[in-house]
Amino acid sequence: MKPNIGISEKKLNSINAMLSSVLSNEMTLYIKTRKFHWNVSGGSFMELHKLFENHYKQLEESIDEVAERINKLGGNTIGTMQEFLKISIIKEAPGKYDSSKEMIKQLLKDHETVIVELRGNVKDCLEKYEDAGTTDFLTGLMVEHETISWTLRRYLK
Repeated sequence: MKPNIGISEKKLNSINAMLSSVLSNEMTLYIKTRKFHWNVSGGSFMELHKLFENHYKQLEESIDEVAERINKLGGNTIGTMQEFLKISIIKEAPGKYDSSKEMIKQLLKDHETVIVELRGNVKDCLEKYEDAGTTDFLTGLMVEHETISWTLRRYLK
């Protein structure tokens, strides 16, 4: 049964397609952060190991929330890495094992990429789709990525 929440089915489909892209970015960034957590080494090993763990746990929560938002809006949630990678703007680096500083730079770049994408999504939700709930939801997600970016940026000073 489709939700009857004051947003047309066409707009709900567009919002859910956008949320699937958000979910794909979150999932790809989660996997990348876990890889870095497993492979970080060097002088700040334990600190970065714990930092990356904290970040992937935050991403894990947001992944579930995005998936649930899609369901709340009457959509079906994709759930395979093949589907995620097909639409994610975050890219993996198979077989590549960087220094801890390079890991931080990559994660910072990825979080900032997600922020820019979310900023556009927030604008679309508000102006094109007139969906205050998803606008608010994505704004909160964007703020989480801004906080993580700020933290990572501090390691590069």
